Amino acid sequence: MLDIATYESERRIRGALVLAVLLALLSLLFVALFPSIASSGADLDAYMESLPPAMQAAFGATGAFSIATIEGFLAVELYQFFWLLLLGIYTAYVAGGLVAGDVERGRMDVLLAAPVSRRRVVVEKFASLVPVVVAVNLVVGVVVYATVLAIGESIPLADLAAVHLLSIPYLLACGAIGLLLSVAFDQSDVAKRGGLGAIFALFLLETVSQSADAGWLGAISPTRYYDPTAVLVSGEYDWVGALVLLAGTALLVAVSAAWFRRKDIA
Repeated sequence: MLDIATYESERRIRGALVLAVLLALLSLLFVALFPSIASSGADLDAYMESLPPAMQAAFGATGAFSIATIEGFLAVELYQFFWLLLLGIYTAYVAGGLVAGDVERGRMDVLLAAPVSRRRVVVEKFASLVPVVVAVNLVVGVVVYATVLAIGESIPLADLAAVHLLSIPYLLACGAIGLLLSVAFDQSDVAKRGGLGAIFALFLLETVSQSADAGWLGAISPTRYYDPTAVLVSGEYDWVGALVLLAGTALLVAVSAAWFRRKDIA
């Protein structure tokens, strides 16, 4: 059971740990810079308010909170951009190679020669992303909390844990989009770049629709259902949004599996 998921996870865990360390170092740098920025006298809130509405929405800086606090600073500078956008893109990019990579290299024929269903191949390959996503969240969450304490600041541990816990459904939804493209295309690069572009486009759709008073347009974007700023600044946990993301993920994986069952592999 789960032989394919275990094999794929073991192949990716080293890369996941490297990514986690790089993100942890980036987080450490951001947090370490906070005392000097906070004491510089710079009016960060006025600067953010001077940005166009679309850019304010992209950074999650709605003007309802101050980014001169450690919670607001982390939300705007780290989680709203690097975590929400760049890590989402990375997850979709990796997922784009889950199926297409083996098809392109001719390894899928060997795998399907074994007594294993196509649906199981797709589901287990997607499941191999779960340890990667969890490992990144664990490592970076611990480093952020320890660094905040080290600079003499404090942040509610429950809120920080919720930011990382709720990001798991979001990142899996991004991965499910990449998986669907990985089944749709036989070329790994096409599927990976498609996943990259899809997450970026959905991020922009949610951002622009909010600033253009057409919020309904962003309902198809995963970013609608995960708001790290609300968690860190206001302590608001969107559990319903997490369920929507998990349901959307399950639907995309099911569609991918059904598609792959009927697909001719060249």
